Amino acid sequence: MRFGVIVFPGSNCDHDAFYAVGQNLGQPVEYIWHDESSLGNLDAVILPGGFAYGDYLRCGAIAKFSPVMNAVKKFAAAGGLVLGVCNGFQILVEAGLLPGALVRNRGLKFICRPVTLRVETANSPFTCAAERGRRLRLPIAHGEGRYYADERTLDELEAEDRVAFRYLDNPNGSLRDIAGVLNRERNVMGMMPHPERATEPLMGSSDGLAVFQSMLRAGQAVAA
Repeated sequence: MRFGVIVFPGSNCDHDAFYAVGQNLGQPVEYIWHDESSLGNLDAVILPGGFAYGDYLRCGAIAKFSPVMNAVKKFAAAGGLVLGVCNGFQILVEAGLLPGALVRNRGLKFICRPVTLRVETANSPFTCAAERGRRLRLPIAHGEGRYYADERTLDELEAEDRVAFRYLDNPNGSLRDIAGVLNRERNVMGMMPHPERATEPLMGSSDGLAVFQSMLRAGQAVAA
């Protein structure tokens, strides 16, 4: 299964994602520069964390205009797997690939620490290797990670089983403790915590492997 990691000016978790896929998951992976108009022959795409374009406007608001995002939209429309982590989640929301918004944390401070998540659905390509209710210990590092959406959207996400993860110790004030969401087709997911920073014991947790192993399992099932 071939993965691609999108690199924007200001990305700082691209190497982490590359290492998680190439070393911990053992799958082919390549970098895709933000100015590319094609993704090539990929099975999954990761939009990593960081500060795309310095977050000088609203987080992700400039990155959504990068040429590569047109390719990402076409890739997602064709059923390709797209994972956005932290700043990548913000970009997917700004690009209209996921609902809602990511706004300033409750308390208006940058937060960097481990948190505990609960898997809310195993019915997705990003969570199928984990049972519902499983707890994952992953790090966060964001200043604008508070998930916000109107009540109707929140109700739809829950009714359609599109809430992927919830915080057990909500660090940022996200509505309904939401830490990750899926699109309607379930092939695009955004999450604020960093699974790529928790893929081996030396990192303090290997719980993040569940996300990447799920993507691999889903990809292999399609190929079969």
